[in-house]
Amino acid sequence: MANDYQDFILNIKRKTGIDLSLYKEAQMKRRLISLYEKKGFNSFGDFFNGIVKDRELLNDFLDRMTINVSEFYRNAQRWEVLEKKILPGLLEQNRNLKIWSAACSTGEEPYTISMILSKLLPLSQIRITATDIDENALARARMGVYPERSLNEVPVTMRQKFFGREGSFYKISEDIKKTVMFKKQNLLADDFGGPFDLIVCRNVLIYFTEEAKDQLYHKFSRALRKDGIFFVGSTEQIFNSDRYHLESAETFFYRKE
Repeated sequence: MANDYQDFILNIKRKTGIDLSLYKEAQMKRRLISLYEKKGFNSFGDFFNGIVKDRELLNDFLDRMTINVSEFYRNAQRWEVLEKKILPGLLEQNRNLKIWSAACSTGEEPYTISMILSKLLPLSQIRITATDIDENALARARMGVYPERSLNEVPVTMRQKFFGREGSFYKISEDIKKTVMFKKQNLLADDFGGPFDLIVCRNVLIYFTEEAKDQLYHKFSRALRKDGIFFVGSTEQIFNSDRYHLESAETFFYRKE
């Protein structure tokens, strides 16, 4: 069974460029076994053969692998710190901020950044790049249609201003949609570009091994301009941040030295 998974890792890397060995094995294996059993497969070998033949199964695999759990204004106090303390400081240095939402899932995070920025800048000046490895998630992000539960933390004024109700769903306004450009990206394999004023990558790095995290922190740091800010999730404190030329600006916010 162990070899079955190792072969699967190699085959997936050849087919998609995704290196599953960089994810925590026990969690990933458990998640994928529950998926392939649900789909009627008995082993990772059979499951891979199914993925090769069936594009929809490949998309299901990517969905399961990327854990699309997202909502607007997730951990609301952190977003308040971004609005009241971090963004005003960045805007003092530069009014045309270059912002990246990494591993953006179905788009709630970059759209949240845009809504918060709209209090400080005209929407026409807001440009956010948002990336994810999962094309299904990106397609849903571009549609901008969300169940009510995704909006639990959205302030009432923002909900009224930027969402329209469609049946039991909510659609985000075209004005906000225009501020975000979505594209596919593999964090571990692809170049990050930059330099960015603000990089937001939250509740994603917890799924990677320590070695992969180390590699990614170096990449994120290199993609920030001097004094740029890296905003991480509420379980992702960087304890040795100076190793990556980062210093704590606020809890869960790091400034590039």
